[in-house]
Amino acid sequence: MGSLSEVTAPNPGQQMKHVSIPHIMLNSGHLMPLVALGTATYPYVGPKVVKFAILNAIKLGYRHFDTALIYETEQPVGAAIAEAFQLGIIKSREELFITSKLWCSDCHQGRVLPALQMTLKNLQLDYLDLYLIHWPLSSKPGKYEYPIPKDELLPMDFKSVWEGMEECQGLGYTKSIGVCNFSSKKLEQLLSTANILPAVVQVEMNPLWQQRKLLELCKAKGINVTAYSTLGFKRTRWGSNRVNESEVLKNIAEAKGKTHAQVCFRWVYEQRVCVLMKSFNEERMKENQEIFTWCLSDDDSKRISELLQSKGNLGDPFISDQGPFKSEEELWNGEI
Repeated sequence: MGSLSEVTAPNPGQQMKHVSIPHIMLNSGHLMPLVALGTATYPYVGPKVVKFAILNAIKLGYRHFDTALIYETEQPVGAAIAEAFQLGIIKSREELFITSKLWCSDCHQGRVLPALQMTLKNLQLDYLDLYLIHWPLSSKPGKYEYPIPKDELLPMDFKSVWEGMEECQGLGYTKSIGVCNFSSKKLEQLLSTANILPAVVQVEMNPLWQQRKLLELCKAKGINVTAYSTLGFKRTRWGSNRVNESEVLKNIAEAKGKTHAQVCFRWVYEQRVCVLMKSFNEERMKENQEIFTWCLSDDDSKRISELLQSKGNLGDPFISDQGPFKSEEELWNGEI
């Protein structure tokens, strides 16, 4: 899905360890760091906390940040980037890789470009590195809320919305485009009319939901994958955090002298997938970057491959008898 290269993050000017962050070449011809810091928080922690966390992460060597209009974090991310420039921690825009997302209410013909321009204004940037369709459906235009009222969920015209994404890339407002939360079938539907291939598909992926079918499709098409919920998805139909409770993963972590999180992140990285990490705790942010100097053994990988598979994020807020997806099966096309 692309070639890896080692890039050392610049020293931010204080006593912090150098971090060698692998990058991968996207089909758009641009390099993407294979570690991203996510900014979605629930409950929302507020702009001051987000700004402080992002600025701290930049000091620690993080260069890839994932935000979205619906997270309410674009503005504090932009403020943190501006301050990092002022402090001299980063010297040029090219040092950063910024991802944001198109919300459902803007997934309509004619609304994509204005939505991206609003995102750029929030971030105080001239362009994004990656712009993603957040979910494979639309909602009533002009409203930004989650969850979306069930009677406002609408089917998306993949062709016209993707044409809007292609326009954004063609005008230079984003270097790459892609999608989130698409099943293999929905990705193939989008590909059937696309003039520009998605560079990235961002989906839930972890040792207990390995996305084998989607990974195979993306590999065949030259599309890269970013994994979210790498440590699991707590709000599941089973009522427990299955990834963190896995005895197999705990045993591997103990045997290697690593944390449970590091094993999960390392497993994703070994799939040649970008790891989306979400922690604003400084020690965990440091710890989460320490996954590149060791490997899982063949036996570790085999044991992980044998774990029972099931999806955590079933997308319940997007399922409605009145909407385009009336069941989990319809939303995920059976990939659950």
